[in-house]
Amino acid sequence: LDAESLKLLENYYEDFVVAGANLSATDKETLKKYNSELASLETDFNQTLLEGSLAAAQTINGQKVAIVNTTQQPLLSELPDRNARKQLFEASWNRTDGGAHNTNDILKRIALLRAKKAELLGFKNYAEWSLQRTMAKTPAAIAQFFKDLVPASVGKAKVEAKEIQAQIAKTGGNFTLEPYDWNFYAEQVRKAKYDLDENEIKPYFELKNALENGVFYAATKLYGITFKERKDIPVYHPDVLVYELFEEDGTPLGLFYGDFFARESKRGGAWMSNFVNQSKLLGTKPVIYNVCNYVKPAEGKPALLTYDELTTLFHEFGHALHGFFANQQYASLSGTAVARDFVEFPSQFNEHWALYPDILKNYAVHYETKQPIPQALIDKIKKASTFNEGYAFTEVLAAANLDLQWHTIPSDTIINNVSDFEKKALERTGLWVKEVPLRYRSSYFAHIFGGGYGAGYYSYQWTEMLCHDAYQWFEENGGLTRANGQRFRDLILSKGNTMDYEKMYLAFRGKAPAIEPLLKARGLK
Repeated sequence: LDAESLKLLENYYEDFVVAGANLSATDKETLKKYNSELASLETDFNQTLLEGSLAAAQTINGQKVAIVNTTQQPLLSELPDRNARKQLFEASWNRTDGGAHNTNDILKRIALLRAKKAELLGFKNYAEWSLQRTMAKTPAAIAQFFKDLVPASVGKAKVEAKEIQAQIAKTGGNFTLEPYDWNFYAEQVRKAKYDLDENEIKPYFELKNALENGVFYAATKLYGITFKERKDIPVYHPDVLVYELFEEDGTPLGLFYGDFFARESKRGGAWMSNFVNQSKLLGTKPVIYNVCNYVKPAEGKPALLTYDELTTLFHEFGHALHGFFANQQYASLSGTAVARDFVEFPSQFNEHWALYPDILKNYAVHYETKQPIPQALIDKIKKASTFNEGYAFTEVLAAANLDLQWHTIPSDTIINNVSDFEKKALERTGLWVKEVPLRYRSSYFAHIFGGGYGAGYYSYQWTEMLCHDAYQWFEENGGLTRANGQRFRDLILSKGNTMDYEKMYLAFRGKAPAIEPLLKARGLK
């Protein structure tokens, strides 16, 4: 077999083995029971969490406030009444920890059943079984990754906590900073230090201009591809834009659909997917869409983006490039069909071009005056991007670490109290910081107990390491050039799931990824 066909065969074989095909008939029956119970428990977790979150909704200043599925709630940054903040935070923190909508018994059973399943399949714990086909490969590799990141992140969070405590004192507060105070006073510190007004920025980031003269322009500079808007192709909604992509020599590459505005029938968030996957076997070229949920402007008004929305535009098109540059025989190995701790790498990497000088000057012009964005505003954006990063990174590291701790328990572990398990898990790795609550408590950690992210939440930070390390290679080798783009396309973006990720990255970078560029990008170093 050729290398890709062998990889396909190995993939199918591994699918069967990972699912238990080598077990005895008796053990297969046991595994079926485990899988069936786990499926029911994960559904129970999600339903109980939904009910608990609805029941936890609070009335603040006469208005009903829904609880979103993170520890901190968006409204906390705006509430001057400390008691109201405390009330909202505690409703969030305790939503499914005891009471009528308690998920603790469900999640304990899920964690122990997963451990039993892994043991049955010949592994020490669930994480070992789950990580087999990832780039990280082992729980030990992830634990080492955390160990290298935690001191810098927690150290920065503690510096930030002092700043916020000083702001509390400055505004007449005579109390010690608590988690429910953080966002309210952090917003004051941000305004005082950076004075960044999104309304000042947005006129320079008009959606279609940013897409065509920013996102597409960067892709042309790096990869030589060109874009032509097509108005003759059917769309599933009048707001959807369609572009045909061409290789440097004019060969058709694929079709891109952009569905950017929020509407009632759409789920929230932003994502990329394929209508048609690239496959040499089937003779198909990629047809790819990006979905966002930007606010649709009034008729005749421009769609202006915040800086976060702008980076989302670059991010999702990074996924699209991974799909467009797929060069595989088999659709199941093509493009973005890669491990979770690799799939966000191309998208996060593509965000780097949003503020890259040559790209920025091509698209960041005021939609009315056509004046370029002032350097002072660019400097403000860059400075503000590392604000509160100690807090932001510590809360997600804590959640990712907790996920790993739940999924490295042996099958005979006795867990009496979920809160105690949580606290000890975080204390062991230096992530128990009183003022910085973890992003998800176990009792509402839907990613890992109600979704497919068990032992996988680390992947967000892992791919962030790859994206910043890869960008460092670009900086060391002349930045945004056609040759550098081609190298990244040839060695990363075109490979799909056809080789070991570690070897793929080594071939591009010449060494293993380092965490220093990530720490630097987040302002932690």
